[in-house]
Amino acid sequence: MNTSIPKALLRSLLLSYLLSGILILATALILYRLEWKEGQVSTAVYVVYTLACLAGGFACGRAVKERRFFWGLAAGLLYFLVLLLVSCVLNHDCPPELEGMLPVCACCVGGSIVGAIFS
Repeated sequence: MNTSIPKALLRSLLLSYLLSGILILATALILYRLEWKEGQVSTAVYVVYTLACLAGGFACGRAVKERRFFWGLAAGLLYFLVLLLVSCVLNHDCPPELEGMLPVCACCVGGSIVGAIFS
């Protein structure tokens, strides 16, 4: 194992959030130009979360090289928990409604696990 596990998790989270920022900015520009409906925007945000966690899980799995499923799950869960914490701080509404959190958690954890497995 080349890299320590906390370092691998931190790097994967940084990669995921950097990619999320870039993809959400691109989505906002596309939204501005094409005037998407609300349903299309929420679908695009789920895709952004999934792709960002897929990349983060891939990076984490490649760095850790053992028990990739577990570390992919941990990376996706950490991504979601940080996202939830920031959402609670910014909206002063903690916890948000459950039916909105579950699909986001599934996208984050699922994308990260798949990325880690295929690394």
